[in-house]
Amino acid sequence: MGQSVLLTIEEQKKILLDNVKVIGTEQISLKDAAGRVMAEDVIADADVPPFDRSPYDGYALRSEDVKDASHEQPAVLEVLEEIPAGGISHFPVTNGTAVRIMTGAPIPEGADCIIMYERTEFTETQVKVFDRVKAGENIVKKGEDVCKGTVLAKAGSVIDAGLLATLAGQNEASPRVYKVPRIGIITTGSELTDVGEKLENGMIYDSNRYTLIGTIKKNGCEPVVYGIAGDEIDTIAGKIIQAADECDMVLLTGGVSAGDFDYTPAAMEKAGAKIFFRGARIKPGMACAYGELKGRLICALSGNPSSSIVNFLVLAYPALRKLRGLSQYEPEEIEVTLKGGFGKASKGTRYLFGKLDLSDGTVRMDLASAQGNVIISSSIGCNVMAVVPAGSGPLEPGTKIRAFII
Repeated sequence: MGQSVLLTIEEQKKILLDNVKVIGTEQISLKDAAGRVMAEDVIADADVPPFDRSPYDGYALRSEDVKDASHEQPAVLEVLEEIPAGGISHFPVTNGTAVRIMTGAPIPEGADCIIMYERTEFTETQVKVFDRVKAGENIVKKGEDVCKGTVLAKAGSVIDAGLLATLAGQNEASPRVYKVPRIGIITTGSELTDVGEKLENGMIYDSNRYTLIGTIKKNGCEPVVYGIAGDEIDTIAGKIIQAADECDMVLLTGGVSAGDFDYTPAAMEKAGAKIFFRGARIKPGMACAYGELKGRLICALSGNPSSSIVNFLVLAYPALRKLRGLSQYEPEEIEVTLKGGFGKASKGTRYLFGKLDLSDGTVRMDLASAQGNVIISSSIGCNVMAVVPAGSGPLEPGTKIRAFII
């Protein structure tokens, strides 16, 4: 039943990454593309802006005509016309003339600079210019934002607000993106009760489901809930088969330790799954079982709330990112300075929840008040997880440590 000798975390992650692939692509409306992952490189088909344009309301003129302008002796120019945004010029700017121009309008022929209204006095037919303006001053050049042929984003990039606007600037109405993975969620345990139901003695509410729903949604995937499977092997196996048929990855919580009622690995095998490995050298989150069924990863996590999410973030998260189409599978790593200490020694690799604190200009990490297998409430608002190396003693405040963004 899988590996009897515990592999390293890196070896386990590699197995999962080697057994997951992107599920396909689709074209969607640009208005729905925020947060999706590009399935092809974005190469600019056009310059942005497509012409030299004015960044201000003002006057387009020749710098030569105002080279001696001052408050005592302003340059007086004839106003030929007005160009609104979206309009075009009808007269070239020549010696002694200017054109009134609005923000975003194209620079008329003959003009080589713009002066703002605030630096002039004007009537309908004349403008007085009190300052010198250099050639090229206050002109947004053609292609200043984007040059034709530029690679704007690579396949595997998340479409953020900047890329969304850039795609709009390229008239890309239907970008090709990777499909949204569907992630099946199965919770096991005869002690679980659905939220909203009456809680009987000895029962607890199914909170793991919601931890996984939140994490999956945050990472751009669609959770599909298959409910509570209890502790019956046949029921668990049936739900695994159904989820593997309908989803792109399957997550289970509970039943992966060595107790009399820990049936999940056996249910995985009964469903026909191949188990890759059981257990991980981490704390919390040691108990787990990972395998594959019908080309879908089956990720069985601990029933302890903190253990399940830590194991997921350490092992399954990179595979989820690959499934989603991201080019960078691993979460972003940083070095943090612990704001407070951690009083326990760590025989194995330990993971600690916390929050980034940049208040003094240093990348500090404020550890969650409580850490442990069953503690999930202290992870509220946490955005970083520290990695305490195996064999570490208690950590003093100010200790520098590796961490990754969650």
